Amino acid sequence: MPPDLLGLTLEAVQVWLRYAPDSASSGFVPSVDTVSARLGRVLVVEDDPGIATMLVRGLTRAGYETGSVTTGKAALDWPVPDVVLLDLGLPDIDGVEVCRRLRQSGDAAIIVVTARGEESDRVLALDEGADDYLIKPFGLNELLARIRAVQRRSHHPATQVLQHGVLNVDLRTRKVTVGENHVALTPKEFAILECLASDPGRTVSRQEILERAWDEHWYGPTKVLDVHMAALRRKLGRPGLIETVYGHGFRLADPLRSTEERQP
Repeated sequence: MPPDLLGLTLEAVQVWLRYAPDSASSGFVPSVDTVSARLGRVLVVEDDPGIATMLVRGLTRAGYETGSVTTGKAALDWPVPDVVLLDLGLPDIDGVEVCRRLRQSGDAAIIVVTARGEESDRVLALDEGADDYLIKPFGLNELLARIRAVQRRSHHPATQVLQHGVLNVDLRTRKVTVGENHVALTPKEFAILECLASDPGRTVSRQEILERAWDEHWYGPTKVLDVHMAALRRKLGRPGLIETVYGHGFRLADPLRSTEERQP
């Protein structure tokens, strides 16, 4: 790396990486030792060597510390990264199962990158803990935008707790309680609840929830929101706590009214 780049901003370094001749950037992998503002660690889980090589090269030049594995087992054994790019068609373990295990074992953001474009595949992966779903082929700029989006959603104020009646949503620990009961939520269910609890009583549109809980560039089917909303209501144990405002969206109900519905 040219010595005159060491004093530049991360943005300037990234620009150099994108446009420098291959001979100048060959073998350079930005890390905390060479770039002061580390973007994060990305693990590529892809068994196609051509696709894996292109992803690693593009992510590295964009400033990410990047690793690559070809099997589900290797992905599960890898030190916890910040973001996982997960192909579903792996040779040893089905990608959805890998997604489920990764979600159980850590807090890494998971973006599924796959040729499987059926709605059922998307819903299944999202239900098992994926934070986003990207269908091949896709452009590098879109992938980088998706990575930035899931990283933004994972950064919360250190001590913020949202309260609404008996509902408590801890943004730091990502724990949810209703009264004395702990409620285990998937990442998407938590993101939906956070969106509603951030401004209790306000009607939040379906589009706003999709953009905040999935991605501002979400183009998938909107019915995926209904699937997660139904599961969220069931887990909270108080279906009336989240009200549907027909033609507009959803909102948290008045705490007193949602408590009265539990009265015998």
